[in-house]
Amino acid sequence: MSRNRAKSRTRGRKLHLTGAKARVGRARETRADLEQQLKACRREIADARERLVEAMKQQTATSEVLRSEQGLTVDIDEGKKAEEQPRFAAQVQTTLNVIPAFTWYAAPSGGLTFVNKRTADYLGLPKDHPLRFGIDIGAPWDAHIPLLHPDDQEESRKAWSTCLRTGEAGEFSFRVRNHQGGYRWFLSRAEPLRASDGTLLQWVGVNLEIEELKCAEQALRETEAKARDYAETASDWFWEIGPDYKFTLLTENAFGSDPSARIGTTCWDHALDLETEPEKWRLVRETLDAREPFRDFVYCSVGGNGLPMYVKASGKPVFDANGEFRGYRGTGSDVTERQRAEEALRESAEALRRSEAYLAESQRLTHTGSWAWDPRTEEVLYCSEEMFRIFGLDPRKSPPGRENFRRQIHPEDRDWVRQKFEQCLRERVDSVAEYRVLLADGTVRHIASSGHPVVDENGELIAFVGTAVDVTERKRAQAEHERLRQLEADLAHMNRVSMMGELAASLAHEITQPIASARNNARAALNFLDQRPPDLGEVREAIDCVVGDSDRAGYIIDRIRDHIKKAPPRKGRFDLNAAINEVIVSARSAITENGVSVQTGLADGLSPVQGDRVQVQQVVLNLVLNAVEAMGSVEVGSRELLISTEPNQMNGVLVVVRDSGPGIDSEHLERVFEAFYTTKSTGVGMGLSICRSIIDAHGGRLWAEANEPRGAVFWFTLPSAEANS
Repeated sequence: MSRNRAKSRTRGRKLHLTGAKARVGRARETRADLEQQLKACRREIADARERLVEAMKQQTATSEVLRSEQGLTVDIDEGKKAEEQPRFAAQVQTTLNVIPAFTWYAAPSGGLTFVNKRTADYLGLPKDHPLRFGIDIGAPWDAHIPLLHPDDQEESRKAWSTCLRTGEAGEFSFRVRNHQGGYRWFLSRAEPLRASDGTLLQWVGVNLEIEELKCAEQALRETEAKARDYAETASDWFWEIGPDYKFTLLTENAFGSDPSARIGTTCWDHALDLETEPEKWRLVRETLDAREPFRDFVYCSVGGNGLPMYVKASGKPVFDANGEFRGYRGTGSDVTERQRAEEALRESAEALRRSEAYLAESQRLTHTGSWAWDPRTEEVLYCSEEMFRIFGLDPRKSPPGRENFRRQIHPEDRDWVRQKFEQCLRERVDSVAEYRVLLADGTVRHIASSGHPVVDENGELIAFVGTAVDVTERKRAQAEHERLRQLEADLAHMNRVSMMGELAASLAHEITQPIASARNNARAALNFLDQRPPDLGEVREAIDCVVGDSDRAGYIIDRIRDHIKKAPPRKGRFDLNAAINEVIVSARSAITENGVSVQTGLADGLSPVQGDRVQVQQVVLNLVLNAVEAMGSVEVGSRELLISTEPNQMNGVLVVVRDSGPGIDSEHLERVFEAFYTTKSTGVGMGLSICRSIIDAHGGRLWAEANEPRGAVFWFTLPSAEANS
């Protein structure tokens, strides 16, 4: 299933890359359309400029005609009378009216005086308007400005004012309103007409209509803006290099920043993989030197932000009309994300391979096999190599069929395992079972199997997945642990019997006391019966005492029997202080014999503890007897034994046994709890080891410390009954 998920992720990345390639393809089609539009606009501009050149030639011819008229006028001014002036004006008007252009002239002050018929008709002037006849009505120098487009008026006013101030010719463009209220673009050229002495006679102008040129330029600007927007928003950019392979053109979004710094440099000047992948660069240089086109050359460059950027470039050689090589032209695109995606895909595949290897190794180390099964088709979807090994099958020879594995189950377990699994399938619940597998060589393995149903969004069962763990070694360890536990219990029993033997004299004394008391009370009852009349009240009281003495003797015998008999642990709630007092009574003979003074500090209101009363008493008795025996060897000083209890901070009980004996060497405080380690000549070194095992089994802790000024202190803790509830 891990492979399936990896394949699914791989398919997702491939679909993502395919979608990205489709978008790049559509973007290239859009770019091709824009290039066609640019070419069409440039052709229109070229045609319009040719017409403008022709119009400029007409304007120049008009200027020459006017200059010839000026020379005629000068001659008239010098040789004839002033009444000949109207004839000159009429000649100028006639000349301007026949020129196929929009012409005019103005007074030296700049006021418009005459417009030719074509201009007057464009402006929609009445047939009798003075400007049609060249009648000077004293118009202001800027009287024509309101005829221009509002956006052009201020600039045109400044330009016309400059011409009037300097007396020099000028050329400017503006939009003029026609008689229908619309505006069209004109290129206007104004030249001064002067007399032979330099006196300014008139301003003569020619307006050339450049509406088509302006429209073509606007279309070109819009197309270029579209191309620029496309280039800025797309990952592609345009580039050109010269014959020396250095950049001569880069669109604004090239390399993700202002590309001006790269103009005059080669692409390999900024490459980061020139030394790491020299063969790739050698091949691309051979392609360039051969003047051949190339596609999808990917290299690593320095991006505009200073970070590595993966660039994909395609280009074709450019030749002039004479077939001479002029460089290359092409496109580039930022493919960093795609490269990273492909690299991530490769890393994911490698990580998947490593994960599968780690999984196989971890399964081998933990003896865990895994599987997946489709209940609809009864097809095994997945089966790990460890699964085959656990069941003693060879994956190269045995297909991963359900029956192949079922046949390996021990014959005694096969039927119930099948029935339980089928029940889990019907009820769609988890399956947990332990069974045996019988291998071909007769080896039996213990298997802990677990399975889990997988359902879809509709609740339909689509798969069952699970694991099989070889727990044979665990089973063996459990059996060994049980054997050791039984051995430990036997040793503890032997320890108790041994202690009971040591306390035989004390126990005999304890039993003798209630028996003797019972005998005395029985004789007293007989004496009371012999009286005349018999004192029945005294008889009853004496007999009650006999019963009490018998019960006390029976209790002592039961306590001895509990310590001696080999019975399993019985955990329950009990009063720890009362149990300790019973131990002190049991050890009274040894205490008296060794001249030990016993003091107790048993806390009042102590919480009951949870555990085996006999085993805990065994621990206390062992610690008391060890302390008494150790103090028996002390010749000087008091022999004091202090037994105390108190609540501890962990919601439990703390027991302290403190003596004034010779103590324990600090280096051996931990060793005294090791099995077979003893400081006594007659000891076997098992008592304290067994005590620690008992306390550990009760969830407590036993340790030793040195007592001040001399002696030893043994501490142990037990959880309270409330803490265990």
